[in-house]
Amino acid sequence: MQKTINVQNSVMLILLSNVFIAFLGIGLIIPVMPSFMDIMDLSGKTMGYLVAVFALAQLIMSPFAGRWVDQYGRKKIILIGLFLFGTSELIFGLGTHVSVLYISRILGGISSAFIMPGVTAYLADITSVQDRSKAMGYMSAAISTGFIIGPGIGGFIAEFGVRIPFYSAAVFAFLACLLSIFILKEPLTKEQLAEIAANTKQVNFISDLKRSFHPLYFIAFIIVFVLAFGLSAYETIFSLFSDRKFGFTAKDIASIITISSIFGVIVQVFMFGKLVDMLGEKKLIQLCLIVGAGLAFISTMISSFLAVLVVTSFIFLAFDLLRPALTTFLSITAGKEQGFIAGMNSTYTSLGNIVGPAMGGILFDVNIHFPYLFAAVILLIGLSITLVWKENSVERLAK
Repeated sequence: MQKTINVQNSVMLILLSNVFIAFLGIGLIIPVMPSFMDIMDLSGKTMGYLVAVFALAQLIMSPFAGRWVDQYGRKKIILIGLFLFGTSELIFGLGTHVSVLYISRILGGISSAFIMPGVTAYLADITSVQDRSKAMGYMSAAISTGFIIGPGIGGFIAEFGVRIPFYSAAVFAFLACLLSIFILKEPLTKEQLAEIAANTKQVNFISDLKRSFHPLYFIAFIIVFVLAFGLSAYETIFSLFSDRKFGFTAKDIASIITISSIFGVIVQVFMFGKLVDMLGEKKLIQLCLIVGAGLAFISTMISSFLAVLVVTSFIFLAFDLLRPALTTFLSITAGKEQGFIAGMNSTYTSLGNIVGPAMGGILFDVNIHFPYLFAAVILLIGLSITLVWKENSVERLAK
């Protein structure tokens, strides 16, 4: 019995490490992007497109990867995802032409589409119903921790070379892939996989997308799209904006992102439930939109390191509270349609993540303040849409 528990803990540790390493790798490169942009002579528009193509590849591949997890097994899909992620980071670090960078980002988006459903399904297989929420909580913590630590490490190791963070991310991913080969065992037999594949209904993405246009759903999904649009436009430009306007180094940018992220996670862990109980999901969403829009506007008028740190900490906090509040709100209103709502939530978020960075990059080339002002306007549009989201519509949606 004890041996079984120890094996399960070892497997869970490897799974969580895989997710942690993937998001650590993403975080590593954030502070060095302005310097990398200068070396490669890239425009803000190109940087926005590089972020957008990652989201596009993830969006396209996600439905297929979800089916392949059930068809070919969790372990194989996780290994492929880790290998592709390492390859994408290595290619980006070695790249000397923008076309190579696009190939890298496409591979990165595909790898993300493989890793997340593979790890999620594996965790569900090896945990009981009672322990599953705890395991998913651990996975969320691994994601947040990787993204928090990543920029800090990236900022420091960038002192040895702008391309070093990309090579480091590749090494971490290949190491995780190698360890997974020897430690992870496929949790399901071939017969179980065949049964799951046979019983799983094929997802018709086009019909679901058409269904999302129904008046009961459409306003909710428009809010999801608008929020992802505005938030991704802001976050994509942050490091470039900090470099061009304030002359912050990679280490400065890493420090701001790390401190802001830690602050957001702490408040989210200890205060999110209390804020929801006090305000409710809808009012919390509206409050976060107001704060986010206001601080995005203020970001164009500040200059000192301390002021940037304070404003960034609170605007990231607003984003950190906004995402789970919106997800929870949609889940509550979904009723018996959890799968449909969750799938469309992911779809509209990905669409926003595609358009937002691209638009933010184009505006950055025109004026470095425009992406922030644009994000503020988009968030205010999201706020106005929530005012149209009547409670009686929500009640009907839940039925």
